[in-house]
Amino acid sequence: MADIKLPAGKVEELKEVCKKLGNEGGELINALHAAQELFGYLPAEVQELVANEMNVSVAHVYGVVTFYSFFSMIPKGEHPISICMGTACYVRGAEKVLDEFKRHLDVKVGETTPDGKFSISCLRCVGACGLAPVVTVGDKVYGRVAAEDVKGILEEYK
Repeated sequence: MADIKLPAGKVEELKEVCKKLGNEGGELINALHAAQELFGYLPAEVQELVANEMNVSVAHVYGVVTFYSFFSMIPKGEHPISICMGTACYVRGAEKVLDEFKRHLDVKVGETTPDGKFSISCLRCVGACGLAPVVTVGDKVYGRVAAEDVKGILEEYK
């Protein structure tokens, strides 16, 4: 595995965030959120940096990153797509919607398209059950999505 060269400006910005959090292990999740916001994902190099700054072991950081589904060790696409698989969404056809996204983009859940534009993930619940099934693309929420709507949603981002 090749080492990733982290941009110096972002490294300094992350160090500053950790300093504002008191460099305390109890603030690890907040530091990781900031790191993912800065870098887009949490490769081993970023995890090591956070561990050093927050005075915790790299193993502890890795454990937190792999436990919480919000954190990603793989770069997400420019337009990350999340399909809600909560009960209401699932019952109303979210699986068919997911299958349609996978078919159109030719990627599996957790993967990113070769051009880096899209990635697909599943969520447990978005909290918008009345709009089921729900899909998010970045920060935009789409409600009552049917398999037939997928092509149109993707066209908005091409």
